[in-house]
Amino acid sequence: MTYLQTSGASFGMNLVAAIAIFLIGRWAAKLFHKLATKAMERAKVEPLLVKFLGNILYTLLLIFVVLAAISRVGIQTASLIAVVGAAGLAVGLALQGSLANFAAGVMVIIFRPYKIGDYVEAGGVAGVVDDVQIFTTELKTADNRRIIVPNGQMMNGAITNYSSHDTRRVDLVASVGYEADTDTVRRVLEEVLAADARILPTPAPNIRMSAMGESSIDWIVRPWVKAADYWDVYWDLTEQIKRRFDAEGISIPFPQRDVHLYHHGAEALPAEASIPAKVD
Repeated sequence: MTYLQTSGASFGMNLVAAIAIFLIGRWAAKLFHKLATKAMERAKVEPLLVKFLGNILYTLLLIFVVLAAISRVGIQTASLIAVVGAAGLAVGLALQGSLANFAAGVMVIIFRPYKIGDYVEAGGVAGVVDDVQIFTTELKTADNRRIIVPNGQMMNGAITNYSSHDTRRVDLVASVGYEADTDTVRRVLEEVLAADARILPTPAPNIRMSAMGESSIDWIVRPWVKAADYWDVYWDLTEQIKRRFDAEGISIPFPQRDVHLYHHGAEALPAEASIPAKVD
């Protein structure tokens, strides 16, 4: 057997061994990732932190497996690491945005402005936090769309977390005509709120006359509810207030204007000749 044949056979065996190391190592990395995730879940670690640390752990293990496989082929990993480090510096300068997203992901873990399952509004989008990756956050919208937002975009502005507290205040405005009796309107609104068992007794609902507009008297209706009941209560109260106003003969006005007609070049008509008109 010649030297070339011996070298070829040796390289072939090393290549097969490297492939085996990669396949077995990747399987072991997945298994270790799964076990570590379950261990953190049993320890009741924050789900957001579990996913984030799990992703980082799996990535590091996979890098180690790749280096081990390359080393088995005969490539000097020390030199390779030096080359990769130099290339990494250049790539890092070119991918500053990605590094910023990674740093923002770390900030999400440290400061926890939101967690998985929270409904948030950030980065120009809104939805339920479905997953947090190293570089991105995945949101699920109310109509079941999936939105992937860079972590840097999520952390670069104001974050509104609608799920951070157990209760929320429902803000409604009920507009009535000027002819409506004030005591009757207040009584009807109080009865509508009292009839809904989802409204919390504490803090007490706030019902106040808030403004005298051009065409209507505006009442604010602000009950407190559990965060999970917010939208159902909002829609149901809007419907019930309309139904009760109809039953009590309380009008819901629309914009109105008084229009006065004048003859061009002539004296104005007397006041009683002016024609009031309603404009939608």
